[in-house]
Amino acid sequence: MDESGGSGHPRSGNDEPAHHHAGPAAPTADPEHPDADAPEQGADAAAVRSEEDTADAPKHDSETAETAATAPSAKTPASREDTTPDEAERPADDATPSHGTKTAPEDRSTPPADAPHTHPDRTLAHTGTAKSRPPRRQKDPGGGLLMGRPFGVPVYVAPSWFLVAALITWVFGGQLDRVLPELGAARYLVSLFFAVAFYASVLVHELAHTVAALRFKLPVRRIQLQFFGGVSEIEKEAETPGREFVLAFVGPLLSLVLAGLFYLAMQPVEPGTVPGVLLAGLMISNLIVAAFNLLPGLPLDGGRMLRAVVWKITGKPMSGTIAAAWVGRALAVCVLIGLPLLTQSGALGSNAEDNVGMDTVMDALLAAILAAIIWTGAGNSLRMARLREHLPELRARNLTRRAVPVETNTPLSEALRRANEAGARALVVVDADGEPLSLVREAAIVGVPEHRRPWVAVSGLAQDLTDGMRVSVELAGEDLLDTLRATPATEYLVVEETGEIYGVLSAADVERAFVKAMARPS
Repeated sequence: MDESGGSGHPRSGNDEPAHHHAGPAAPTADPEHPDADAPEQGADAAAVRSEEDTADAPKHDSETAETAATAPSAKTPASREDTTPDEAERPADDATPSHGTKTAPEDRSTPPADAPHTHPDRTLAHTGTAKSRPPRRQKDPGGGLLMGRPFGVPVYVAPSWFLVAALITWVFGGQLDRVLPELGAARYLVSLFFAVAFYASVLVHELAHTVAALRFKLPVRRIQLQFFGGVSEIEKEAETPGREFVLAFVGPLLSLVLAGLFYLAMQPVEPGTVPGVLLAGLMISNLIVAAFNLLPGLPLDGGRMLRAVVWKITGKPMSGTIAAAWVGRALAVCVLIGLPLLTQSGALGSNAEDNVGMDTVMDALLAAILAAIIWTGAGNSLRMARLREHLPELRARNLTRRAVPVETNTPLSEALRRANEAGARALVVVDADGEPLSLVREAAIVGVPEHRRPWVAVSGLAQDLTDGMRVSVELAGEDLLDTLRATPATEYLVVEETGEIYGVLSAADVERAFVKAMARPS
């Protein structure tokens, strides 16, 4: 490790002197062959941000957003260097477009004498502190029609909800025609009210998860009402199995409480009336929601409760996830096969001889959709667990590239020569006092032909530093990913706690290391 310090001579935690003279961003080597000696850190269970990230990612057992998405990378090959960080591909989910690159000056047969120093067509780097700039605000997660922000958490209604609402209105309207034929066409208005009231009950179910998460200081990205229910996207995992159990159980518990309240409200109401039918329907639907969510398989609440129990017994959250996920997959198969058989046998209350034709097709389709949702959710839960296990391997100190400081008017060719001599792979533009002003973008260097590099100043290829582009060398795992996602960029200045320059962190390096860590067996 190079231990030379100071603002004029940055340190790096993972770069060794180069054995050739390729520039820090003039790659010719195959990026698919990274250095096998790049340091790796041991994996341990950790909470995620995911929903969820970037990734965004996979949600936390159908309720947590995936936080594994990372900041954007420059779409260029990695520079040739013996200490290239771990290779990998961009993680799928929540990728953010990188900043645009500036083009090189037009080619001239005879460059002007002051070309290395004057570039009227470029904006030179300004102050590096950028403390007057407000931090970039993260975009709203979105996900449909925003309905409100209870407890500060946005609630969205997905477009798929309107399809389900129409389906519920049609089905419940048919039942009302048999129970209350005198309603006529008004039965569909009553049915629409039932659909809205039912999903309001689902929202209460999800708010129970949200309140519990906030109580445990777990950030909630959003609540979304969608096809077949709702999702509370909790960005981090509970720290203990006890909290995980409580977090999962409060949802079905509130559904049972609502069913009890609707039952009590039915008592003074005359049966066979519109209020009586609505209250009975809401009581039964909340009982079904509670019972279904208590099934012991991920991504259902019962699966998370099973995961917490196994986690408590074994002391390993990954073991709990594996057990609950495979139970969830078995449950998906049971739903796919068992639900149509139960309907055809008349065990659900209807005559078997009536369940023929279109009803049979609809039952099979419903079972297939439910089974697919459960199976996919179980698989996502396994992937999220692997993400949490490997996140601590991402450390800014190990992924940072060594950098050399250059002044604003330094020609690119001279800057690359200094970088090669120092075995560095990044350039930091500094002022006369060594204060960092901007970072030279790797993608911009690649776009400058070699014969033009003596006439192009590094400042014309640099991106001004903002507060969000300065990251601590001690950042790791979830904190590192959250920092990069908050300020999307292709390169970041890594600094010591004392403020000294440590090097430059490339978003592409983080993504490669992230996906390689995810590919390792748990």
